[in-house]
Amino acid sequence: MAAIGGVEEFMQHISKVCDIESVFDGLFESHLKVMVGGFGRGGTPFSLIDALCRKHPLYHGLTIIKNDGNEPGLGVDLLFQKQMVTKVISTHIGLNPDLIARMNRGDIAVELHPQGIFAEKIRAAGAGIPAFLSDVGIDTVIANDREKIEFNGSTWLLETALPGDVALLCADVADELGNCVWRGSNRNMSVVMGTACPRVLVEAKKIVAPGEIAPEDVHLPALFVSRVVQAGPRAHMNGGRQ
Repeated sequence: MAAIGGVEEFMQHISKVCDIESVFDGLFESHLKVMVGGFGRGGTPFSLIDALCRKHPLYHGLTIIKNDGNEPGLGVDLLFQKQMVTKVISTHIGLNPDLIARMNRGDIAVELHPQGIFAEKIRAAGAGIPAFLSDVGIDTVIANDREKIEFNGSTWLLETALPGDVALLCADVADELGNCVWRGSNRNMSVVMGTACPRVLVEAKKIVAPGEIAPEDVHLPALFVSRVVQAGPRAHMNGGRQ
């Protein structure tokens, strides 16, 4: 029994599970580049975003890096409402007319990228690649004021890597050590974002004991994850529960 107790004590010591109200402590500050997983509602870390909103007197000047701007009154739009964000780097903001209005007023700067380029810029950051060449958008306004390089007889746009400071992700399942699994399209940008930031905060719909996730099923290894919290009910889905 002493040996079993020792293992349990060891596992508690290395567990990354914490309370959501303390998940940002020591890992978050103003003026950070914050990567947020999710595509629309799928895979968006609603609980972490809500918790961050409750900290709005403490944090400001954030740059949000997310595939989309969510919808008015939902997800990262709550951060816009709290005036915590000065810039958004995204691929699609058309579902959020409030964000578009803020952009047009000059309240929030918006930088848009083609979706594949957006994903590759983040992946490159996680892989330690500083830049890559692409011809996507080279004959459009995207290429305006961008560095171009002649290579192998063709003209290319130089795309720089896009790293972040902190990633906020929502996994379908995570173990107490931080190994994460996503189902279907919930994975979206989450895995590459988890590799592109030195601090990664994950809310999980289900938290399991170490060993319950087969190694070959892990999408984001615990090595990349800083803290894990239990995801709360989704008030916008199914009468308050997801």
